[in-house]
Amino acid sequence: MKLSEQFKLNGKTALVTGASQGIGKAIALALAEYGAKIILHYRKDRSEAEAVADEIRRAGGEANLVHADLSRSGSAAFIAEQVGQLGKTPDILVINASVQIPAEWEQVTTEDFDKQVNANFRSTLQLMQAFAPAMVSKGWGRILTIGSVQQTKPHPAMIVYAATKSAVLNMVQNVAMQLADKHVTVNNLAPGVIGTPRLEQDVPPVPERIDKRLETPSGALGEPQDCAAMAVLLCSEAGRFITGQNIFIDGGMSL
Repeated sequence: MKLSEQFKLNGKTALVTGASQGIGKAIALALAEYGAKIILHYRKDRSEAEAVADEIRRAGGEANLVHADLSRSGSAAFIAEQVGQLGKTPDILVINASVQIPAEWEQVTTEDFDKQVNANFRSTLQLMQAFAPAMVSKGWGRILTIGSVQQTKPHPAMIVYAATKSAVLNMVQNVAMQLADKHVTVNNLAPGVIGTPRLEQDVPPVPERIDKRLETPSGALGEPQDCAAMAVLLCSEAGRFITGQNIFIDGGMSL
């Protein structure tokens, strides 16, 4: 098979969480460009998600919407129920949606802790549990989690968020080992500083010595498309021999 053919996703269905903007949107558009049918998950802004779906449809692709607040109990099952009602069975699962609540570590509340752990960690496992069995039955599947450079360089004001991303990576490696012989790959993509709406969040200041450690050696700001390109590789036949890996898209920030 020619290399160009290995990237094609015709006949595949991809569920992308947090797909109404930023990295999730870029990945959804890229997978659609290569032929996948897309199921877009959003939390609350349906108009944003509809705009992404319309963009996919105008390009000749197929897109459907599902919604849920992944910080709430039962949300993964609710997504699975909606996907079932669409008559779809995802071959590709991209777990991008996450909650980031900046706060100095001494000020982290139980409520904010629970929201981040539930949305970023618990729901990741539950989404895998919901959709991986069908991939195993078909003998083909791709699971991609979107982590963060904070797995190795945690921001002081994001202690819970960073910890959940590290936990997800451990889980990815665990599940990847168990599904490798089932032709289902499981990988983690770890972005650095990417130009998304999340950059507009108010974040408590940090000491200069720490701020300098968090600089990007390239001196550049990443774009969502930088993540989307790697996602296409990992979610296609071209990435069949890559599993259990953590791949940084960070301009060298993790160095």
